Amino acid sequence: MSATPQRRRVGRRLIAGVAAVAAATGVMTAAVPAGADSGARQAGHGHGKHGRTVDVQLLSFNDLHGNLEPPDGSSGQVTEERPDGTTTQVDAGGAEYLASSLRSARKGEKYSVTAAAGDMIGASPLLSGLFHDEPTIEALNKLDLDVTGVGNHEFDEGRAELERMQKGGCHPEDGCFEKDEKGRDKTFEGADFPYLAANVTDEKTGKPILKPYTVWKHKGVKIGFIGVTLEGTPDIVSAEGVKGLEFHDEIETVDKYAEELDRKGVKSIVALIHEGGAPASPSYNYDCDSPGPGDGISGPITDIAKGITPKVDALVTGHTHEAYACTVPDPKGQPRTVTSASSFGKLYTDTTLTYDRKTKDIVRTSVKSANHVVSREQEKAPDITALIERWNELAAPIANEAVGHIAGDIPGRGATTPESPLGDLIADAQLEHAKSLDEKAELALMNPGGIRADLVHKASGSEGDGVVTYGEAFTVQPFSNTVNLVDLTGEQLVTALQQQVSGPNEESPKILQVSDGLTYTLDLTKSGADRVVADSIELNGEAIDPAKTYRVAMNSFLAGGGDGFEALGEGANPLVGGDDLQALNDYLKANSSADQPIDPPKADRITVVD
Repeated sequence: MSATPQRRRVGRRLIAGVAAVAAATGVMTAAVPAGADSGARQAGHGHGKHGRTVDVQLLSFNDLHGNLEPPDGSSGQVTEERPDGTTTQVDAGGAEYLASSLRSARKGEKYSVTAAAGDMIGASPLLSGLFHDEPTIEALNKLDLDVTGVGNHEFDEGRAELERMQKGGCHPEDGCFEKDEKGRDKTFEGADFPYLAANVTDEKTGKPILKPYTVWKHKGVKIGFIGVTLEGTPDIVSAEGVKGLEFHDEIETVDKYAEELDRKGVKSIVALIHEGGAPASPSYNYDCDSPGPGDGISGPITDIAKGITPKVDALVTGHTHEAYACTVPDPKGQPRTVTSASSFGKLYTDTTLTYDRKTKDIVRTSVKSANHVVSREQEKAPDITALIERWNELAAPIANEAVGHIAGDIPGRGATTPESPLGDLIADAQLEHAKSLDEKAELALMNPGGIRADLVHKASGSEGDGVVTYGEAFTVQPFSNTVNLVDLTGEQLVTALQQQVSGPNEESPKILQVSDGLTYTLDLTKSGADRVVADSIELNGEAIDPAKTYRVAMNSFLAGGGDGFEALGEGANPLVGGDDLQALNDYLKANSSADQPIDPPKADRITVVD
């Protein structure tokens, strides 16, 4: 979902604004007893010059999405299971705390490498997104990240922008955002760590657009890292973002480069895969190897893990924003660690890789892994605090502008139901914008993946309860899609609703958020397309007529058939409207005030049977 148009416009506004301003810890283990820690890692294996094995600490995380500041509401919490079986929510995350956690974890470790599994940038809050994610890359450099694979969101602004993140240079249109001590443009330096994109190739040359792998070396120890994103990236990113690129099978690609590394004498290999799974419990300390290895996890990563060559010793994964540290059997039936550290920097994974100096391989039976909470009760990293303050000063002229008022929390990303209150609000805002362009507009549809946060009644650092700032709204909708209008027949509309739970979305449904007036029943006791009860679909109390034409609003991502909604991509008589974030802000301004804030929508348009 490309974010380029809005960020360009905001960037120019930002430059003018800046010119005016210038005149601890929780644990989940896999395949090891509870309580395994770095102290245990240091003992029992020869760390001296003549020891055959050494323990390498692999610290990893995923799906940071530019969340430098602690995320608000449920987006900034992890679920923890207590000894008595009850659960509690723990506040977590924020780059200042992530830096402290990683630095503390590295203390006393002679061999430590830090890796990530994609989506470090993209869909970012305003503090990072406003500056094309330069602040996040700078923060990751300070966190001493050694390597990351690409995720789908690394392509939100296209290949050229991803390459700029790697190599540096000022933005081609917005220019340089900072000045040096002499008032000259300060050039963005890019990532100190390699971005890996083994399965992303130029469609003309067939070559990877970035390095496919890298080899970490320390005191004679060599570990290869291969980075891939999910093959289905083009289905969830705007067409412009992946123009000229091809995305290949994850298993085939990892196997190819694992073989190449093996031929070069690199026997210890970790795959960084931006694809994930779903654990049976939302608790980060859930044992997903109970009753047996990998029994508590499902989803795409399980088949990938079972298919990737045994030459790969561990998989660091992401994309689903879930927390797990499991063992999934490789093609030879041997246990192999598969991990994911939730999202937004709320967790990090500490994995012990026992390296055999003689074979140059990992002793697989000795691999241990645990997820740890990035607690907000620890000290903040001062250098990251300074970085955040510096960029916040630049963003302040825009970020703090009030755009509306709400009477309570409006869950979006953090909603626990298929229909979210914030999804309803956004759909209503898009319909109102669409009606200003074409009075025939009748309904609006919003993809759930485009809602990146909640609107929180009292957000962190807010001056007053209920105030929605531009920065908070930006965090909810950072992609800068346009609000488009198309004609759909009733038959196409019904098909689109059925595509929420069928085809590529059958295993992981993507429930569209709907504007006021559209109602239907979602029966989760059924399977496939039948889960959408066709004869229950009504618009303003009238059954959908298959032969009738309806004027439907949606963002440009959906209008292009994104997220597997092919029927929406078949719309006729398209009309491109304004920016979706502006549509939301206009709706909030027109329909709320300090005296009359917007009440959270009831989210009762879709009747769910489960």
